[in-house]
Amino acid sequence: MKTIWLIIKILVVSLLLVSIAITGTVIIYKTNLEKTNTNGTNLVELDNKIINNNTLASEYVARDLVVELPGDNVHIIEEEIDWKILLVNDENPLPSNFKIELAKINGGAKEFDARAIGDLTKLMQDMKAAGVSNIWVQSAYRTPEYQDNLYNNKVQDFIVMGKSQEDAEKLASKWVNKSETSEHNLGLAVDFNNVKRDFENTREFKWLVENAENYGFILRYKREKQTITKVNYEPWHWRYVGLEHAKKMNELDMCLEEYVEYLKNLNK
Repeated sequence: MKTIWLIIKILVVSLLLVSIAITGTVIIYKTNLEKTNTNGTNLVELDNKIINNNTLASEYVARDLVVELPGDNVHIIEEEIDWKILLVNDENPLPSNFKIELAKINGGAKEFDARAIGDLTKLMQDMKAAGVSNIWVQSAYRTPEYQDNLYNNKVQDFIVMGKSQEDAEKLASKWVNKSETSEHNLGLAVDFNNVKRDFENTREFKWLVENAENYGFILRYKREKQTITKVNYEPWHWRYVGLEHAKKMNELDMCLEEYVEYLKNLNK
């Protein structure tokens, strides 16, 4: 009997020692992991972004964000961005997972983002009702392939004028964005009328300057913002950003690049 109790005691002590060893190993691993995550090497610190529970998911689009992890590992996560102010330019191409639902403009061949088509239609209807009737959409949504053709054609125009390939590409980019870096690929931009500078002298342009924000549109490429947008002044090019954003941007006198940065700083 004493032998049995001795065996039991030995087993209990052995189990206790094994348990202590396992616990110690976990503590050591956790400590080392914390040290790895706090040494600042190959890490990108991310701000936690909280989306209001009352905001519909359709208000946001997913954009890939690359994060470097210890050991030269790379992890791709998704960052939620308000679709109305998604910034697309030479430095910010379309997200890799970008999708869009399009709708016909006034039943014609031109297409626009289906979520904003109502505001564009109302803008044009109210403009004509106000007696400013000489208005039409010359260009709206473009496929990346079509955009690529426009850019290449513009490059060739400058080459014909005697420019080198490099200079021609630089000059062309000030007038036509490369494929997937144009707001027309986004489906939220419209070019009105004849796409010429003299549009700024028309009643239609004046009406847009005074009223477009009430329908969620802004003059995207202003003359005084050229050094920021890297795009020449285009009085015909108007971008949908939604009513709230349009009014705030005009109030602050900001282009979209400035406004997006402004919102980021507000959330810090």
